[in-house]
Amino acid sequence: MMVSPMQKMSLRVRGLLNDRSGLAAVEFAMIFPIMVVLYFGVVEFSSAIAVDRKATQVARTLSDLTSQSMTVADTDIKNFGEAAKAIMTPYPPSPLVSSITEVYIDKVSGVARVQWSKGLTIGPTGDVSIAAAAPHNPGDVVTLPLALVAAKGTFVIWSEVSYKYTPAVGIMLAQTGITFRDVAYTRPRLVLCVTYPAAGLSDCAAPL
Repeated sequence: MMVSPMQKMSLRVRGLLNDRSGLAAVEFAMIFPIMVVLYFGVVEFSSAIAVDRKATQVARTLSDLTSQSMTVADTDIKNFGEAAKAIMTPYPPSPLVSSITEVYIDKVSGVARVQWSKGLTIGPTGDVSIAAAAPHNPGDVVTLPLALVAAKGTFVIWSEVSYKYTPAVGIMLAQTGITFRDVAYTRPRLVLCVTYPAAGLSDCAAPL
């Protein structure tokens, strides 16, 4: 039986359509890029969430450690910074910027004024140091949550934290990074106020 060229071509086309030998490879080639994007996206989001939680923990730790003291010096503030650096492990500590401030709420007006304030920075080599410029100046009026201001004549330890997280790849998050911020408030645990003679506060009875 003679087969015409058109019939031969038709048979070959049918054979190709029925051929499933390379289907798995084609499907994998189509799905693989999507899987890669999803994988790195999950990693980036998971790391970002972890960093955000650690920043919150740092804020609470700085405030809590200070509130458990009766008096502090520069060495104590640096030690608190070392604790903050340890909390950020395994993430780089250098993007961490934090501060500790004590505020007095006036017993008459209810105005919150800064008594002392110290900032903390961490260098590229991991060295913790006190910032040259204080984040708040003594005597500055600041805004605190209403629940804290309601207790007039009291002192509050106020910590602030910021951390710029930069993703390794930047597929789902911006390559320029995202900055996480948090604050924490505690009251002195052992005394009326935590004195800081080197910063100008040595008498709780004479606040600014």
